Amino acid sequence: MTIAGGIILIMLGAILTWAVEFSVAGIDIHVIGVILMVGGLAGLLFGIWRLTTLRRSAVVTPVNPVVNPVVDDDVVTRRRVYEERHYNE
Repeated sequence: MTIAGGIILIMLGAILTWAVEFSVAGIDIHVIGVILMVGGLAGLLFGIWRLTTLRRSAVVTPVNPVVNPVVDDDVVTRRRVYEERHYNE
């Protein structure tokens, strides 16, 4: 579910909860509206979470080993870490 889908569900739930005046036998329209609003809120939060976390990727590239100038036998390796963000929308 995307962010727009969550907002649409929240809007439909609010309309059913507060703007609808009729009743259907055996069905409570207001409860269905509250359920839609809760589902839309969950979808909205999931969409925001997915937007912030899943588009990050860390790329670690090893660099050539460097010999320590103090002790010639000690080899120190260095790493460079790059963070890439991909925006496909």
